[in-house]
Amino acid sequence: MENYGKIIAPGTIRFERLLPGPIERVWAYITESDKREKWLASGEMDLKVGGKVNLHFVHANLSSYQETPPDKYKCYEHGNSFSGTVIQCTPPYLLTFTWGDGSEVTFELHKQEEKILLVLTHRHLEAVEARISVASGWHTHLGILVARLERREPAGFWGVHNQMEKEYTEILTEL
Repeated sequence: MENYGKIIAPGTIRFERLLPGPIERVWAYITESDKREKWLASGEMDLKVGGKVNLHFVHANLSSYQETPPDKYKCYEHGNSFSGTVIQCTPPYLLTFTWGDGSEVTFELHKQEEKILLVLTHRHLEAVEARISVASGWHTHLGILVARLERREPAGFWGVHNQMEKEYTEILTEL
């Protein structure tokens, strides 16, 4: 398993991460606001089909390393919010919801001995710029999730994101 997200279909990127379990703990980090805000975004999730998903991103709160966002993301410096709708939910194995821009995110959890395989799929990313931004974001957020689950301090969001954006620009524009 490599860390880079892979294009698995037009407009669809998939990431895989092997995480420390148990599965209930990983599920909580995906679905519970107080845990999710440590690696992605706070906000309530109504975990039923048709339920609302509210996500509020404050990247400065994801690590103790304080960084200024690059100019193109300056508008998100004090946070960014959006809503979605749950499409599928089978705790603690599967969650799919719409993402604010009309795309869709699926989290799948699979037990693998003592570890949990997280498969994250983001669909309906039509523009190459969207794929690059989303891939860089998920890569960075998932790195923070791994650090949190391993009880380590994660690197600063923007430093990693900037590097990932360069790498994904190279990877995804070659396709």
